Amino acid sequence: MQAENITRRDYTKAFNRILYTGFILIALYFLLARGDYGDAAANLGIALIFDPFDTKQAWKERAFYQRAWLIVHLLVVITLFIMQFTR
Repeated sequence: MQAENITRRDYTKAFNRILYTGFILIALYFLLARGDYGDAAANLGIALIFDPFDTKQAWKERAFYQRAWLIVHLLVVITLFIMQFTR
């Protein structure tokens, strides 16, 4: 019996993008519809777990726009978290 070459597809990137987008949309709902900075910050923070870019690529090898996007995303999370306690 010979071993068959089975090609496995990697759905990680698509899965991460779907969850990332979902948590962004949930955060927008909490921010715009309910005005809840805390829940919006929490959902945006969770969205960062699901990196929408290639997770196998090292941070230093990423394109500048990818690094900038993730850093700006993190700054928005921190800003919302601070706004939760100052309003």
